Parts: sequence; C-alpha cells; structure tokens
Amino acid sequence: MTREIVGALPGASIVDSILDLGCGTGASGAAWALVRGRAALNGIDRHPWAVAEATWTYRCLGLRGRAVPGTVDRARIRGGRGEGIIAAYSVNELTDASRATLLSKLVDARRKGSHVLVIEPIARRAISWWTDWERAFVESGGRADEWRFPADLPDRQRQLARAAGLQPRELTARSLWLG
Repeated sequence: MTREIVGALPGASIVDSILDLGCGTGASGAAWALVRGRAALNGIDRHPWAVAEATWTYRCLGLRGRAVPGTVDRARIRGGRGEGIIAAYSVNELTDASRATLLSKLVDARRKGSHVLVIEPIARRAISWWTDWERAFVESGGRADEWRFPADLPDRQRQLARAAGLQPRELTARSLWLG
C-alpha cells in the first residue's frame, strides 16, 4: 500500500532519509525507501520484537538503517530538507494528547523542509482526530486522499483476507501528505 501511495504522490521520491514513526516490522518505511531508491531509514517502535524485525527487514532488502526502541510521542523530530517522515497505521494508536503533540511536530517538520506522510485504514466508523489532522495538513499546503489500488494477491493471502472478512480485490487506505 505504501509503495503505491508514494508512487502516486508528487515529490515523494525526493527524500534521502526516512524516519518511520511506529515502524512495526519496517514494511512501510522500507517501501518508501525502495521507491526512492535506497534512502536511509530510521525506525522507532516501542516493542523490542518489532524493532528487531524492522532492522531485519531493512537488512534483508539491502537498505541502510536501523530501528530503535522508543515511543512516537517522544521521538526527536527535527525536520529538514531531504527528510521523509512516515507514520503508517500508528497515529490512531496514540492518546489524544500524544496525537496533538505529534501533529504540531509534523507540521513544524514540514516548515523546515521535511516531507510527511500519514497512512491509516479507511475506517467504517468516524475517527474523531482525522478531521482535525486533515484540516491542519491542508491548511499547511498538504493534501488528504483515499486510495484504492487493484490487488492481485497470491491465493493463500486471498483466502486469508476472505476469512478475515476483507475485500481481497483491492488495497485501500487514506493518507495525509505534506510534500
């Protein structure tokens, strides 16, 4: 999903380094780095297992970078030209106070030259914070999108998706972009 979104956003491929907030296994940051052509990665996640997996993902894909233990709300976000910041499927997991602080840091990072990408699932129910974040991103010169990309999943993944009640014919997400 991240690869498709980054490929569709103008200017997303002009980063030299990527900060992956709440990196999990590192898939989203790695996807952006591969679209870019090997940008350096720095992942942050609170779970030691995820940190190890993200570092393994980077290494297996031949990417420069590593993940470290930490929390999104305490991450040092400096901002600067050539930096990409991604928060994929992690902002919704934060408390309201942490989310508000992060929004301010991300908008400030854009003012300093960073490109910022937030990806979340398209929710069936309203997510109260999304509207405020969308407004802040658009007012800062960014954009909000909903994405639907055709998915040609291998048979096993298609079966798992159906069993989970998901639509295996397409990948969907929404994003906020400051580029």
